[in-house]
Amino acid sequence: MDSSQELKPLRDAVHSALVTVTRSVNSLSNEDLQFQRTVHPSVAARLDQNTERLLQLARGVLRSASEFTAQRKPQLEDVDDVEIQWKGLVDVIDCLLEKSDTCLDEYTGLVKRKDAPTSELGRELKRSKSTTSKLDWSMKRANILKPQNAFEKKIENFESGPWKPLLTTKPHARVPLETSLETFVDEDGRPQYKHPYEQEITTMQYPKEVYRPCEPIQYLPMENTKAIWVDTYDGVLEMLEELKQATEIAVDLEHHDFRTYTGLLSLMQISTREKDWIVDTLVPWRHKLEVLNEVLADPKIVKVLHGAFMDIIWLQRDLGLYIVGLFDTFYASDTLGYAGKSLAFLLKKFADFDADKKYQLADWRIRPLPEEMFYYARSDTHFLLYIYDKLRNELAEFATQGNPDGNPIDRVIQKSKEVSLQRYEHPICDPETGVGNRGWYNTLIKSPTLYNGEQFAVYKAVHKWRDDVARHEDESPFFIMTQQVLSDIARIMPTDMKALWSLLESNARGLKPRLGELFEVIQEARARGATGPTMLQFFRESASGPPRASLGVKQVATAAVQDSEPLSIEELKCDRSQLWGDVPLNSSLDGTSKNRPITEQEMIPLYTFDFGAVKEELPETTQPLPKSTAKEDTVAVHIPEDEGFTLKTGRKRKASDINVESTPEAEATSDVEMGSESSSVEDQTESPDVDEEEEEEEEVGGDAEAAKAVRKQAKKTARKEFNRAQHRAEQLVANGDIEGAKEFKAHARRALRAAKKAQRQQQQQTSRPAASSAAEEQQPFDYSKASSVLHAPRAMNGDGGGKHGKRGKAVPFDPYAKKSGDAPQGARKMNYEKAGRTATFTK
Repeated sequence: MDSSQELKPLRDAVHSALVTVTRSVNSLSNEDLQFQRTVHPSVAARLDQNTERLLQLARGVLRSASEFTAQRKPQLEDVDDVEIQWKGLVDVIDCLLEKSDTCLDEYTGLVKRKDAPTSELGRELKRSKSTTSKLDWSMKRANILKPQNAFEKKIENFESGPWKPLLTTKPHARVPLETSLETFVDEDGRPQYKHPYEQEITTMQYPKEVYRPCEPIQYLPMENTKAIWVDTYDGVLEMLEELKQATEIAVDLEHHDFRTYTGLLSLMQISTREKDWIVDTLVPWRHKLEVLNEVLADPKIVKVLHGAFMDIIWLQRDLGLYIVGLFDTFYASDTLGYAGKSLAFLLKKFADFDADKKYQLADWRIRPLPEEMFYYARSDTHFLLYIYDKLRNELAEFATQGNPDGNPIDRVIQKSKEVSLQRYEHPICDPETGVGNRGWYNTLIKSPTLYNGEQFAVYKAVHKWRDDVARHEDESPFFIMTQQVLSDIARIMPTDMKALWSLLESNARGLKPRLGELFEVIQEARARGATGPTMLQFFRESASGPPRASLGVKQVATAAVQDSEPLSIEELKCDRSQLWGDVPLNSSLDGTSKNRPITEQEMIPLYTFDFGAVKEELPETTQPLPKSTAKEDTVAVHIPEDEGFTLKTGRKRKASDINVESTPEAEATSDVEMGSESSSVEDQTESPDVDEEEEEEEEVGGDAEAAKAVRKQAKKTARKEFNRAQHRAEQLVANGDIEGAKEFKAHARRALRAAKKAQRQQQQQTSRPAASSAAEEQQPFDYSKASSVLHAPRAMNGDGGGKHGKRGKAVPFDPYAKKSGDAPQGARKMNYEKAGRTATFTK
């Protein structure tokens, strides 16, 4: 019988039962159950029994569904929990319904049934998204027994002297081991051991096949091959014999650093063209893995890694392994200019494989290793040799195109050699100066918080205490205490143990046995800090002292501590623009200008620019000036900062000034005449714009140019007098003499009006004879000398319509007349409002 026909009766029966239950539930919801429970005690007992039975059934369904769907099981203690944990219930039921729908489709033949993975190939099949859930927190930070406790060679976190390489033998050596293990003094004055394979790496010649294009060797399908799990020493020796026959191998590592002080190399993946190995590096005898140097240090075998900077360090630190003949595919992709340089990008580009990087931060100490993590670890090296072939061919083709920077493959090899020469050093933490990769200096220099003497001393003391505890317990300092908790303790400085306990987070609750010890450290540091330097003083002293090569933040510290002191001009000058790069900032600064370079006295720092120190140099003139009492004192201009400014409507103009061309002096004069007497001096001291465009007037007759020159000189004289009056008035305002400033300003304007009147009279005397003679000659109309239509002079009319008011006076332009559009206009002004003020804005 067809499967779909077998399913139909079952589906109909289930559907009928669900419809019946739904109808019963709807009918019950229409009843007042609370009233029935109160009136009939027997009904209340039955309802409680059914409620408990339904909750028990729901718990069973959720328990089974959560195990099947890998979802977190909601806890239903009573009816209220259904509403409280409604989101979790919906997630579990939705996932269950999706899986049911998939099973029904497979059963009816709508989709092809997926074969269950066999025990042999179970590790090789990549889990689909429907069966692969997100990593549980226990998988990310598994609370397991520390594997380092079972190591035959214990980890020493309290170093004494420089870190010595773990090598006992040196395969493929050009320099003997005893000779290569020499010490030297680094740039910080500390003794260090040299790289044991430094001579071999620097003088190595890569095989000729690396430089030649080749036909890429296709990788084997992962479904048809299997990876070998290596967790015995015999398995390591068998793998080693096969690796010796290869000409290139791919290597990758997985690391863990949350539950250990220095870190743990947890897994090593090695692949050839035919096989993949997953090596357990957490076995108690892991120091015996040093035998892999017979392959990793062999210059005839190319080792392909991606982003091997930290891999080189981890191999040295934990296993005493060194790589000679590294080819880093990261630098190859960088040289070729790829848009992405990650391993996931290369896997997608060349192998069309989507790497699931959510396992990258998983806890790789978990044993046995879950299938998803095993598959992810294998995929990192399974395709890497094929990617190496593709990149090598592109680099060879790139070299044949006449690259001006040299052979690209040589650049990749040089970068790979530099990575191979990295050395591991002990983590350093100087408790007083904060120097070292585990110190506090680089953290505090970026912090916006400034601690006083006591807080700074507490921060340093707690930081040292945390580092000592982490070394002793072999834990990460951040597992012992997060940076936020450390900052809170230094900032608050708890006065009792209860307050200190409240500052610790959940992962720091393991410090409860050491709570008294920590509190004592805080109190002692607080007493020392009462007479000690503050954080700002410390950074000021460190910035002024000799530079620290290991910190690289001296300039940052200098800028951070000198915010309260004036900077010199030399500190403000920059030789290279952060925006434009090496483009010269100024031709006079880079020496290319033909003129002389500017001196330091001519440089004015913008942040200290004082407008009050600027004095205007007024030119001398032979034109007689109008009589005025204005003094020729030049005063500093004071510009107020962060004050409001006011926009005003236009002022009315006197009828006698309508036919006269508009000048800045006339505008200022009319402002004084028509302005309110109650307005302040600041509202009446608006400087005229000397650069404002003026209309050209028609000149007729032989004296036109002379008249024009006279008017120009008169205007210049008026502007000069007005500017001097402005400066004098502002000086009086600065001295507090407001009334004197008003009188002085009014007197200056009267002088300006007198000068303007004399100018107008002279203009009329010059233009009238010329106009009459022109009319008699009746010359043709010259359009080139016609007055502007767009800027036509305002006409005198008394109709009061249009844009002119009564008696021919023009209505001033109001920029806020239509600011509200078609909205209703506001009420008319009250008596106490000042004329001309419309809106005030604040910067």
